[in-house]
Formats: sequence, C-alpha cells, structure tokens
Amino acid sequence: MAKCEVCGNEYDKAFKLIAAGTHYTFDSFECAIQAMAPICEHCKCRVIGHGVRLGVVFSAAPIARGLQRPPMSKIARA
Repeated sequence: MAKCEVCGNEYDKAFKLIAAGTHYTFDSFECAIQAMAPICEHCKCRVIGHGVRLGVVFSAAPIARGLQRPPMSKIARA
C-alpha cells in the first residue's frame, strides 16, 4: 500500500502524479488538489479549473480584471 503525502493515509488505491518531473502519491483527488492546485491571489480559494494567470493566479476573469468580489472571509455564511 502507498502512503498519501498530504494526509498520511495508507491506501491500496492510492495514485501517483508526476508534475515537472517530481513524483507525488495521493490517496484522493481532495489531497491532490490541496497539494497541487494554485491559490487565487484575491479570494484564497484553490483554483481547480483553468483560472486566470496574470503573473499571479486568479479564480475568475472578473477578479483578474479588477471587478473584485469580497474575499471569502467577508461573505456571510447561511
């Protein structure tokens, strides 16, 4: 069994990911995203899709253009 590099779980269905020549082992996509996905410069969320790169990464084009939504910490939870 392989051990996940993020959570340390030993799992028989773990998978390997190779990025820029470096090998990683994860037990779930959740852990892979936590380790590999870039973080939006504005709202600090993990960018799972394409995002927008302008030197730094943004989660959406309106944020990159300056039509900023409030950071996630300022949005009221239901």
